[in-house]
Amino acid sequence: MDMWPLVLLLVQLCVCSGYEGSGQYAYGDDEDWYSRRYKGTPWCAPIKLKHGAVSCRTPRGDHHRNVMGTRCKIRCKQGYESQSSEVVCMASKHWSSNYACREIRCPKLDMPVNGGYKCSDGSDFNSRCQFFCSPGFSLKGQKTATCQHTSVWSVGVPTCVDLDPPKIKCPTLKDKWAEPRKLTARVTWDTPEGVDTADGILTDVILKGKPSKSDFPEGLHKMSYTVFDRAGNKGSCRFTVRVRVRRCSPLFPPDNGYMKCDGDKDNYGASCEFKCTGGFELQGSAARVCQYGLTWSGSDTTCAPMNINVGVRSAAALLDQFYEKRRLLIISAPTAANHNYRFQMTNLQHAQCGLDLRHVTVIELVGTYPAQVGRIRHRLLTPALALQLRILLRIPQRSFYMVLVDKQGIDKQRYPFPITTAELFTTIDTFPLRKDEMELQQEAGQSCQS
Repeated sequence: MDMWPLVLLLVQLCVCSGYEGSGQYAYGDDEDWYSRRYKGTPWCAPIKLKHGAVSCRTPRGDHHRNVMGTRCKIRCKQGYESQSSEVVCMASKHWSSNYACREIRCPKLDMPVNGGYKCSDGSDFNSRCQFFCSPGFSLKGQKTATCQHTSVWSVGVPTCVDLDPPKIKCPTLKDKWAEPRKLTARVTWDTPEGVDTADGILTDVILKGKPSKSDFPEGLHKMSYTVFDRAGNKGSCRFTVRVRVRRCSPLFPPDNGYMKCDGDKDNYGASCEFKCTGGFELQGSAARVCQYGLTWSGSDTTCAPMNINVGVRSAAALLDQFYEKRRLLIISAPTAANHNYRFQMTNLQHAQCGLDLRHVTVIELVGTYPAQVGRIRHRLLTPALALQLRILLRIPQRSFYMVLVDKQGIDKQRYPFPITTAELFTTIDTFPLRKDEMELQQEAGQSCQS
């Protein structure tokens, strides 16, 4: 019996004992055997796969993984990938593409500007990278990124932005006291500098309020400084400047008098001058100054009625009592029945307010020597003193006559006939001293209808 067909059958049974994808071959890598078995049929080297598994099938349905036309599916372990998921044995005795399982790697991450990152395993699969920013910058985006099996990072690279405002510290100033005779104080401080926790680039410091080395008036002044960084973040601070004025207790004009002060009337160094209205004499200090201890120099000021001494022996002594205090209107007539005298006196009786406002004292000289008399309101002058006044001022005895004398004792105007009070007041109001008096009276609110 011919045994050759039986041998071939056994060989085929042995070949079929291998299984697809097992990596086991009945004949190992014996190329000569493959050549004899598949004479004229190309074949490829067996696939040896690291980090993965392979599953092949042949066109003839047999179990040889590497004959021409064999298709093998490549499956890599997690974290690995192959160039092709399936390869084919070509007539050139080479597989159609590279089938090796290579470790999955993601592209290298870009370094965030003004920041960085740290990774657990570089750019390898499943590596976890944590991002951080330089001092002064804050992270905008995800803090971590993971390399995925698709060779792509789970998130994009975040950015580092400057969100922190710059720091600036304003000066701390003590209260300032105004200088003597002033209501202001010069305040000086150093301009603060801003500090940026990021890149350190800042704009110029902007001041809201008066600059340093300025004169500040009394009171509380609110100030602020502002600075911006390159990202537009604003830093600001506030401070105050307080100026105080040393003040004495307020002074007031004396009754029947005036007070004129410089400065603010009661501030340290301010001075006040006092004057009395006509017919009153100043008692106490004519001027007072507010001192450092907040007390006034001198003594209290009052205006007392003039005490006219009609018992003097000379006309000059009588007139000296009015020097720089009162103006004099001296009216002379030969008799009390004189028509001009009576007209003039009647006219003046209705203008007493205007006379007092202009500091005018009326002296009457009536009669002829030795029967002449003198009178200042209700106080009588002796005939001898009345005669001396007429002689000193060159006043005729036998006709109506008037003389107007100013506060310096100067003969300003003579009238041989009566005049109206309007004419009299107009003349007096042109005197130089009268202008200052009118300003004081206007400030004090003194006036009358005359």
